[in-house]
Amino acid sequence: MALALKIYRGYANERKIMVFGHVFEKDAPDVFKLDKKWYKHAWQVLRIFRIKTESNASVVFKFRNLEVKTKTLDDGHFRMMIPYEDDIEPGWHNFKVEVIDDESRQEEVGEFVKPYPGEYGVISDIDDTFLVSHSGNIFKKLYVMLTRNVNKRKVFDNVVEHYRLLNQLGRKERSKNNAFFYVSSSEWNLYNFIIQFTEIHQFPKAVLKLKEIKSGLRDFLSTGGGDHNHKFFKIRHIVEFYPELHFILLGDDSQQDPYIYRDISKIFPQNISTIYIRQTQKRKKEKVKQILLELNKRGFKTCYFKDSSAAMEHSRNNLK
Repeated sequence: MALALKIYRGYANERKIMVFGHVFEKDAPDVFKLDKKWYKHAWQVLRIFRIKTESNASVVFKFRNLEVKTKTLDDGHFRMMIPYEDDIEPGWHNFKVEVIDDESRQEEVGEFVKPYPGEYGVISDIDDTFLVSHSGNIFKKLYVMLTRNVNKRKVFDNVVEHYRLLNQLGRKERSKNNAFFYVSSSEWNLYNFIIQFTEIHQFPKAVLKLKEIKSGLRDFLSTGGGDHNHKFFKIRHIVEFYPELHFILLGDDSQQDPYIYRDISKIFPQNISTIYIRQTQKRKKEKVKQILLELNKRGFKTCYFKDSSAAMEHSRNNLK
């Protein structure tokens, strides 16, 4: 039986390229259509969480004169940090990954981005930061996931306009933009859904960093929950990977974003520019207000907002 390969968007700096993906026993998550009627959509979502990965599969990365071989981990994931010496111009670049088994070879095209030189990078959460998800209510969150397809899920008012503003912040040429990363506690199972959703609403093109893939219906019931430490480590890696950038962090107050961003700012006091936290309930949370006040005192720009129009105004008035 031929294996299925899924490549995710990668990224590069001046010395290394990061690429990653999964190998599956049969179907990759993106074979399932996410624009069907609600009952068919629900079945597709459940199937996405029943996929099986292939451990120890042979994969080969190919880009220009580079060819690097590795094998997948126990969960079918591969993650390669590849040094390079040739000049790579800023922007998006295509590469190939081949997966090899005893019966066949399969090759897919992926892409990575090398950011344009500039001052800012942007790291954003997804659920309840720009995608209305109801993370604070697990039953409502699951209901929305199962009954609303990718075309019926909603964004917050003015959030796309705010992200486009941040994408062009400090840029004189519209063809160049800032590095964008979406880091979430959603699992890799939902990668294709998130890509489709951001393309439908014309969000800035971004690299996604998600949580370990799930392969069972029991796992589906806890999707997006559990330990959020992976977000801390993924954000820390991105900031370390681009030490020349000042990062804008966007999140919400429904889970752990304020605490994660506070800790990141302690490790990188010169690399974090601004922290935006969306208010998800009727009243602002006192603990979050205290965290942002503490960050203000330490010299970081912050904004605790209900509507993205307020965040846009803050960006226009405080960022160049």
